Amino acid sequence: MESSSSGSCFQGTVYHWVVLFAVWLCGSQHVLSQKTTLEPKDKFLLSDPPIGLFDPIEISPSVLPHNPNPVEPLSPMYPNYTSYDPVLTGKCHVNFSALSYIIDKTASDCSIPLAPLVADVICCPQVNSLMNIFQAAYGSGNATLVLNQASANACFSDIMSILASKGANTNIPELCTLRPSNLTDASCPVKDISSFEKIVNVSKLIDACSSVDPLKECCRPVCQPAIAEAAIHISSGGANMFGSSSIPGTGSVAGIDIVSDCKGVVHSWLSMKLSSEEANSAFRVLSGCKVNKVCPLEFDEPASVVKACGKASSSTPSCCAALHSYIGTRQKQIFVTNLQAINCATMFGSMLQKAGVVDDIYGLCDIDLKDFSLQAFGQQGCLLRSLPTDIEFDNTTGISFTCDLSDNIAAPWPSSSSVQSLSLCAPEMSLPALPVSPKSGSSVGTSRTGIGVLLPLVFLTTTVSI
Repeated sequence: MESSSSGSCFQGTVYHWVVLFAVWLCGSQHVLSQKTTLEPKDKFLLSDPPIGLFDPIEISPSVLPHNPNPVEPLSPMYPNYTSYDPVLTGKCHVNFSALSYIIDKTASDCSIPLAPLVADVICCPQVNSLMNIFQAAYGSGNATLVLNQASANACFSDIMSILASKGANTNIPELCTLRPSNLTDASCPVKDISSFEKIVNVSKLIDACSSVDPLKECCRPVCQPAIAEAAIHISSGGANMFGSSSIPGTGSVAGIDIVSDCKGVVHSWLSMKLSSEEANSAFRVLSGCKVNKVCPLEFDEPASVVKACGKASSSTPSCCAALHSYIGTRQKQIFVTNLQAINCATMFGSMLQKAGVVDDIYGLCDIDLKDFSLQAFGQQGCLLRSLPTDIEFDNTTGISFTCDLSDNIAAPWPSSSSVQSLSLCAPEMSLPALPVSPKSGSSVGTSRTGIGVLLPLVFLTTTVSI
C-alpha cells in the first residue's frame, strides 16, 4: 500500500511506529484481560514437502522502505513492572532454580505488553517448551514421564505464579489454551521411563532430535517423524505400529487424542536426555514448522471487494479502495511471520478468484505482505521471522525483537483459484560431481553422484527496539 524505494533514512526511522505500543501501554492495560482469538474459522494449511524436486514460490527481493515523514528516534521502551517473590503452593516438589534459564526466557517472551501481540508465534511456543521441560524435571526424580493430576494442579499454579513474578502476562493460560492436564498426558498408556525405553528405539529418537536443523526440519523433517513414530508405538503399548488393527481407535477422535498425549510423553523423555537449551531449541523449531503452516487471520465473505473488483481493470480506484478497506478490517492485533503472511495472501486471493475476481488486484492496488500483519501509522509494519525468535531486553535497547525487512515485498497472487496447498520450501539441487583423479579414476573425497542441497527461504532481518 506504499510505493517502495531505498533511502538513506532507513536507519533509525523505519520502525519507530512500534513506539505506538508504548503510548498504547501507558494509556491503558485493559488488553491484558482480553482474550486474543488465534484460530481462524477457515484455516489454509501448507502442504508437507514432496520427496523429489519441487519449485519454490517466487518472491521478489526485499526493498528497503522509505519513510516520507522521518521523525527523530524516540527512547526505547522498558518494562514497567517490578519483580517480586511469588507465593507458591508448597505442593510442587521440584527445584525451580534448576529451571531458571528456561523460566526467564519464557517470562521475557510472554512479557506483559507484548504477549497478546506475539502469542501465536513467540509466547505460546515458548510456554509449551517450558511445560515439556518442566514435566521432565519433575519426573526425573521418580522415574516417571508425567505428573498425576494433584501434582499437575499445584505445579501449574506455581509455574504461572513464577512467570507472573518475572513480568509475564497473567493471561498465558487463556492466550495459549493451557491447563494443568497438559502436564499429565493422561490417556497415554506408557508413563514411566523404564516402559518407554523398552518399547521405543531410543537411540534412533535421540539421534533424530538431539540437534534439530532450523533451516531443514520443516522441509525435510527428521525429528518430527521420529517423535510421531515413538508416540504411535507407545500408544499401542508396543504392538506392531504398522498394523492399523494394532492401534485401537487410531482413526477415531479418541485415538488421535491418545497419540497426542503420547507425543507429550515423548517430549518429556527427550527433555530428560537433552540439556534445557538443546531441548528448548528443538521444541521451538518444531513449533515453528506447525505455526507457519497456518494463516491466523479470519477472512469473512469479501462481498464488497468482489463487487468492486469484478472488472478491476476498468475501475481500479474503487476496487483498490474496497480492497484496502477490507484488508484493513481483517488485520488482527497480532504479528505474523513472513510465511504466515504469504499463506494469508494466497488464501485470500484464492477466495477472491473463486468469487469471480480475475485480475491480479494485489498488483493493481500495491498490496504487500506487510499488509497482512499488524499495522501502525497506516503504512509501516513488521513481519516476524519464520525461524524461532525471542523477545530480548537490555538496558540499552529496551525491549526488542527481530523483524524481516520484507515489508514491501509484493503479496503473491495465486496462479489458480483451485489452490489447496502451498509449499514454501526451496528446491533441492544437484551439485556437480567432484573431479575425478586421473591416476585412480575415482572421484576425490566422495562419490560422483550429485549432492542434494536444501535451500531454505532466507529473508533479510533487522532488530526492532520498542
